[in-house]
Amino acid sequence: MTKDIVAAGGTESMLAKKRRARKINKVLGEFYPYAHPELDFRNPFELLVATVLSAQTTDVRVNQITPALFARYPGPQEMAQAELPDLETIIQPTGFFRAKARNLVALATRLVDEYDGEVPASVDELVTLAGVGRKTANVVLGNAFGVPGITVDTHFGRLTRRFEWTTSEDPEVVEREVGELVERKEWTLLSHRVVFHGRRVCHSRKPACGACVVAQWCPSYGMGETDPVKAAKLLKYELAPGQEELRAAYLAQVDNAAEIRMASQRALLAESVS
Repeated sequence: MTKDIVAAGGTESMLAKKRRARKINKVLGEFYPYAHPELDFRNPFELLVATVLSAQTTDVRVNQITPALFARYPGPQEMAQAELPDLETIIQPTGFFRAKARNLVALATRLVDEYDGEVPASVDELVTLAGVGRKTANVVLGNAFGVPGITVDTHFGRLTRRFEWTTSEDPEVVEREVGELVERKEWTLLSHRVVFHGRRVCHSRKPACGACVVAQWCPSYGMGETDPVKAAKLLKYELAPGQEELRAAYLAQVDNAAEIRMASQRALLAESVS
């Protein structure tokens, strides 16, 4: 599928890899013009907390508990004073809730004591907070402060290895190597686009290769279902069969995609408990 961009001898040059990476980013951007962070937040503190909670669970699960969490603890001052058992009860559905509760109280306390209750806007400072690594720091910087950053989560790592942009399993190496291929100003949106594609099309166990818009530039094409009809049945979220109206709404209101997603998730949750 990619023989036209592989140099003689079977080794892709750095220039060719850059061109291919930027083409994939461009096509994903056209296909997912509404790609956005799928954690609900209204300010840097809420995004920081939600990202810490998202470890080892889904964004959907986190979004289900954060309304109650932030109603009880709207800012660092309130969370720093939280009683651990009360906090644990609210965040329990996210898993590893005892460790997460300790981290949240610790990071909130440091924000109050050392940053006047504000979330710092640098990687070096963010990663010193309890429960915060480079992934969380880049999520916060890119989406709350507009500082370009590459977020290496499970989906991003899997797809960038399939794209052969990197071979590393080390998130920091992945971040560095992918950052060399794509312009810095694109890093945050690239992260959203790749994660969107990983959740919807390029699944870990059975990728929908036959329904992939970047298949012709992907060295791993064929590892999943290549039949277009069968592949379409593997698609998820707004690309899934029967979700055409949701995707149409996203495309029609790109700037309101987060609100549309939130409303859709609330509707699904209401159906599940009714």
